[in-house]
Amino acid sequence: MIGVVREVVRVRIGELAKATGTTARALRHYEQAGLIASERAANGYRVFGGHTVVRVRNIRHLLAAGLTLDDVQVFLPCLDGDVAAAPPSDRGLRVALERLAVLEERIAAQTAARDRLRAALRERTGGRIRPVA
Repeated sequence: MIGVVREVVRVRIGELAKATGTTARALRHYEQAGLIASERAANGYRVFGGHTVVRVRNIRHLLAAGLTLDDVQVFLPCLDGDVAAAPPSDRGLRVALERLAVLEERIAAQTAARDRLRAALRERTGGRIRPVA
């Protein structure tokens, strides 16, 4: 019987950063948070498995949606696949709903601050507010 030999793809941190549109610093941060793992090459450089590209893209997708690195921990079981297509877990939904509530509070606070500033400017300028370019 002929065995199948699978080539293991390894990428250095700079290559992974380029492939995922992030920085080496962010990748080290993800690694420190336990979201990705590397090995050390003989020369001491970090090397990552080729599958890490998908994982990092998913991490970035979740961060862009407003989640924190701690929040992303909940999604570890599905970070190597299609996160958006994976069936949501109760814990994942709970984390997403909690993060949404935090974002809604921040938006409300920023909107209130904007409205107070706008009102103060109108009062001080006699209603002549000019947008700053």
